[in-house]
Amino acid sequence: MLYLRDMKALKPISLIFFSAFTLLLSNAQALNETTLSENLKSISFKSQDSKQQFPLVQIGETFTLEFDDLLAQENDYYYTISYYNHDWTPSSLFKNEFLEGYDNLRITNIQSSFGTLQRYTHYKLTLPNENTQFKISGNYLLSIYNSSDELMFTRKFLIYRNLASIKAGVFRSRELEQYMTNQTIQFSIKPVGFNLRNQNKDLKVIILQNDQWDIQKIITKPQYVIGRELHFRYDSPLQFEGGNEFLYFDTKDSRVVNPSISHVELDDIYQTYLFTDPERKNYPYTLNPDINGDFEINTVQGANPDIESDYTQVYFSLAKQYTLQEEEIYLYGKFTNYEIKDEYKLTYNPSYEVYEGTWLIKQGFYNYKYVWKSDGVLDKNRISGSHAATENQYLILAYTRLIGTQHDALIAKERISSFEIEN
Repeated sequence: MLYLRDMKALKPISLIFFSAFTLLLSNAQALNETTLSENLKSISFKSQDSKQQFPLVQIGETFTLEFDDLLAQENDYYYTISYYNHDWTPSSLFKNEFLEGYDNLRITNIQSSFGTLQRYTHYKLTLPNENTQFKISGNYLLSIYNSSDELMFTRKFLIYRNLASIKAGVFRSRELEQYMTNQTIQFSIKPVGFNLRNQNKDLKVIILQNDQWDIQKIITKPQYVIGRELHFRYDSPLQFEGGNEFLYFDTKDSRVVNPSISHVELDDIYQTYLFTDPERKNYPYTLNPDINGDFEINTVQGANPDIESDYTQVYFSLAKQYTLQEEEIYLYGKFTNYEIKDEYKLTYNPSYEVYEGTWLIKQGFYNYKYVWKSDGVLDKNRISGSHAATENQYLILAYTRLIGTQHDALIAKERISSFEIEN
């Protein structure tokens, strides 16, 4: 069913070309995801067949956005879609060149929480749908607005067509100083069914560590070419800090303790106290399987985790002596969208010599770590340490502009793990 605002939005796409094009031209900077609303929580965005919260789908496949509104009032939220270049700078395409149908429509799949102490409304949007389909591969941005046209949050998603094959591996750094701490990606790309006009310039490759946009490498020139196969065998330009395995906690049963939870109290809602975490930078590496920073909503107290998972107040603490560097410590993970914001900053408690903080978090299994910032410099592994043996996932994305087009098509993708790192 379409509502009044939806009917206003169902205007011909040609009528909104000028305003959209003007907006794109006015923003010449690379794009970051944003979360601006404090009442919208547990934002999950993934393809239908994947547990990883990183929507990367072949054209025509579906993916789903879900989130909760803690106001629990069944408010109206609307979605819009934009298209971007490989480096997340604005594209010059008009909306009808990448979109079939309409956007700026109301999200209609709405459910109220059931049997929870914290009331909320759950929203779900599946794309593509009968109103909105996608014409081309590449980088997209989904923006969510409220009924007052205020931006609530944005999330990136990727659509690809298989027009090339990628072979890749993870290796230790060749540099002695980084041999025990860093990982290097080496790969080759072979186009299938088309030719690159300039093999040294036409291919743009982006590599992400653990699906984090703020940990990426961009490379455009292969080290050498054999026939139609482009080889990228660099060391330093494709080198990442290995980091450490993420810490975790599991609140799918909010009433019990487990190896990560010290104790639980019941007030208006459940209060979950995690064990105090130590600094790990000087610890030897220990294999501790994680989900590479991600989280998964779950509960044992209901059949439908979407609306029967409750929220608990989770208390974090990091054992660390205070320094005079005016350092800042932040909680970091997919559930914070890897954003370094004041709302995720921990406070120092001199009585216990710990940095601590508390956040309202939906039941489930969560990965997290602590990151350090001082004088505007962010160091994500200063507290946890960095090891070449750490298991990380790497995502390789290959883009090019096909002949006769004006957009950066995503022509290949490959996921690899450093679990069996090579020397």
